[in-house]
Amino acid sequence: MKKTTLLVLVIFAGLINSIQAQYVVDFKHTADVYYNAKDYYSAAQYYNKALGTFKVKPEQILPYAVANAAPPSGKFKDYQQVVARLAESYRLYHDFGNAETWYSQVVGFNNPQFIQAKYWYGVCLRANGKYDEALKQFNDFKASYTGADELSTRVPLEIANCEFALSEAGKQPRFTIVKLAGNVNEGGANYAPVVVDARTLMFTSSRAETPVTPTGQPEKKKEKKGTPYVNDLYTASGSGSDFGNSQKLNVPAAKGYDQGVSSISPDGNSMYMTRWSVKNGVKQADIYLSTKQNGTWSEPQKMGSNINMEGYNSMQPYITADGKYLLFASNRPGGMGKYDIWYCVMNGNAPGNARNMGTTINTKDEEQAPFYDAEKNVLVFSTDGRVGLGGLDFFQSEGDFGTWSNPVNMGKPLNSPKDDIYYSAIDNTHPFAEGFISSDRESVCCLEVFSIKRIRKMASGLIVDCDTRQPLAGATITLLDTVRQKTLKKITLDATGRYSFEVDPQRYYKIVAEKENYFTKSLYFKSDELTRVDSLDNPTLCLKHYEVEKPIVLNNIYYDFGKATLRPESKIVLDTVVDMLNDNPKLMIEMSAHTDSVGSDKFNMKLSQSRAQSCVDYLISMGISSQRLIAKGYGKSRPVAPNSLPNHKDNPEGRQQNRRTEFKVLRKQMPVLTNDTNENQSSQ
Repeated sequence: MKKTTLLVLVIFAGLINSIQAQYVVDFKHTADVYYNAKDYYSAAQYYNKALGTFKVKPEQILPYAVANAAPPSGKFKDYQQVVARLAESYRLYHDFGNAETWYSQVVGFNNPQFIQAKYWYGVCLRANGKYDEALKQFNDFKASYTGADELSTRVPLEIANCEFALSEAGKQPRFTIVKLAGNVNEGGANYAPVVVDARTLMFTSSRAETPVTPTGQPEKKKEKKGTPYVNDLYTASGSGSDFGNSQKLNVPAAKGYDQGVSSISPDGNSMYMTRWSVKNGVKQADIYLSTKQNGTWSEPQKMGSNINMEGYNSMQPYITADGKYLLFASNRPGGMGKYDIWYCVMNGNAPGNARNMGTTINTKDEEQAPFYDAEKNVLVFSTDGRVGLGGLDFFQSEGDFGTWSNPVNMGKPLNSPKDDIYYSAIDNTHPFAEGFISSDRESVCCLEVFSIKRIRKMASGLIVDCDTRQPLAGATITLLDTVRQKTLKKITLDATGRYSFEVDPQRYYKIVAEKENYFTKSLYFKSDELTRVDSLDNPTLCLKHYEVEKPIVLNNIYYDFGKATLRPESKIVLDTVVDMLNDNPKLMIEMSAHTDSVGSDKFNMKLSQSRAQSCVDYLISMGISSQRLIAKGYGKSRPVAPNSLPNHKDNPEGRQQNRRTEFKVLRKQMPVLTNDTNENQSSQ
């Protein structure tokens, strides 16, 4: 009896072990099934369970800690495979925190089978804002990797991203950014915000809906096949960073499709939107048009072949505020690489042929989610093909659909180490003052909606008359961006003589003050000076009045005795004339030199001409065109004070006043020189 009982126990134990062994295999097998189906979230859960079945020594898991650890044997190779798949699953699910943890192990395996892990480890570190550590991994990968593929092509860009991010670390932000409060960021992904009116925000969300009965009570949950997380359009009401009362927009949906990422026409009656489906991990997206009829949105209709091309994706439409252009992202043929920005000229709701934005905007990588300010001619889009902070970054470019400026990274905090996409402005008349973006910077997996507001900085000052020191009413003041070489604003001063401009942090500016019959003056400044305060009171500028042909004495111009050689201290004074001529590029002047009465007329005339020429030569050496300058010596013919006293004794003070250098404005406008004019001038 005891033998029978023992036999039964042995058989039972064997069955248990067999079941456990089979169960262990199922963890990895199930994980592999989810992984191959691109359900990386589920795959990660099962790979985690599979890891619990391995018996691995600590020194094998953490080879960095024990440099001389013995080579692993047995099932450890399977363990490495599971760890590598787990790291990949987390990364592909955009959970870069967990992915970083597991990639650190994969890199430590030093297994040639996982040679690309060092690159992906760097990507995770960069996505987590650890730029120094990421830079080391990317440089190590570049030095050791011999493959010729997309990673080897992209690693220089990732290195540049880290270096750029480190260089940006100390700069002051241009915007404040706050995740929306209320129930906009509720469940699933929430993204692509669109301002409908002053208090209504439309956005796309993949949240699971809780159906309600006709009485308004939540329905009991029913078992449904497939995922409840289907993207659709929602609206919320509020202001600033607080929006609530989210509800689904009443737009007919198509079974088996997600829809959202929309744009509304200027009259509010047409909505361009994206519909997409995913089959076997392959996305198919097209742009649809819905129109408002009696306050209700119609069944969206797929737009024609100008927008949608069979076998390719078109998505993320944006209609400009003037209704002239429809912009969108597409991977259709004729682009630079993956998704490019395209546009159509609109005739009502009818688009013309799609045109690629060209190589100034598009790269071989991703360009997505265009926004265009038709008032200021500025395009904002997201790309991961240019140097930035990592992932998709916001860039801006100025242009008119004919030519575009080189895109500029919009910096922190609009951009982050992760994906930043879908820019939307609250007010099209001030597109970069306040708005919304989408980002996954604070999420493990999904995009969320953030409100943004430009940090206001003010530069102000006072303009006065140099002689009277009174405010110079009627003067015009122009603010220019010296880097972009663009006029930003121009104002006319009132009786107070004060000006005030709103400026961006970390920009280089030029203020130009001008008034009729006054010398124009410029002031350069960098708004870094505004980083600790909200405003900068610039030094008071005075403008000097002039009259054509009326001499202006330059004090403290000295020459060697009896010679025309300028002394060093004289050049300091002449530098002010250089500045004046640079600020007044249309003026032509005469440099005049005078002597006292000592010496013959011939000697003094020659000496004064040489001295005037010395001044002109110095101005030319400082970059002033010779065509704007005339040298004229007057000798002792135009005294301004007596050279001798009434008793015929010498008058040193008078002679000193007569030994002067002057300049006078000859013309306000440079003449257009002809061949005859040039010949005449050269013969004089």
